Amino acid sequence: MLYLIGLGLNEKGISIEGLQAVNKCNKIYLENYTVDFPYTTQELEKEIGKKIEKLERKDVENDKLIKEAKKENVALLIYGCPLFATTHISLIMDCLKNKAKYQVIYSASVFDAVAECGLQLYKFGKISSMPKWQKNYEPDSFLKFVEENNSINAHSLILVDIGMDFSEALNELEICCNKREFKLNKFVVCSNLGTKKSSFYYGNIEKLKTKKIKAPYCFIIPGEMHFIEKESLERFEA
Repeated sequence: MLYLIGLGLNEKGISIEGLQAVNKCNKIYLENYTVDFPYTTQELEKEIGKKIEKLERKDVENDKLIKEAKKENVALLIYGCPLFATTHISLIMDCLKNKAKYQVIYSASVFDAVAECGLQLYKFGKISSMPKWQKNYEPDSFLKFVEENNSINAHSLILVDIGMDFSEALNELEICCNKREFKLNKFVVCSNLGTKKSSFYYGNIEKLKTKKIKAPYCFIIPGEMHFIEKESLERFEA
């Protein structure tokens, strides 16, 4: 059996159901490549009471987990929601093709936690991801989704690629907006959601540049806001 277990947003976020599944497993793996964790592997091991082996993308995308799951109980621990990334849907499809049993155990995700800023979840549009720029690779296509959301007055959630410093991400966002002639007004920065260090900042890019924010973090560009949403965001003025 392959258990896909959501960890929630902090080291204590795993559910009772998730812990019960972990206790059944001989091997415990951690998906380690889609997020900057706000806690250490050692802290998580202390909470679940078992040793964890970290997996990179290539380990998850090959048939390693499927082969093992056909012989014994195996857990793949995933930050936030277990079906957040398309890789994990592919794992389910591979289980079905290879007649391996699987179970998904859910927990809280960033989509739950962003609601604390006061913007209404049903008013969000398409989600986009800001990639870390490389030499000769500086895509701005993530902003296309923001533009589409803006055209229907919807809010935009931008997930930031792993390994990006806050100043680097702000610089990339600013360059993309200027390049695509997108007017960037006040927006929201959500940092370390679901942890004791959870924080929200709301302001223009110049104000936000003065903040020292550590990963994991994401951006929200608000669309048309109800007055209650505006009042809520004003609590977090930078």
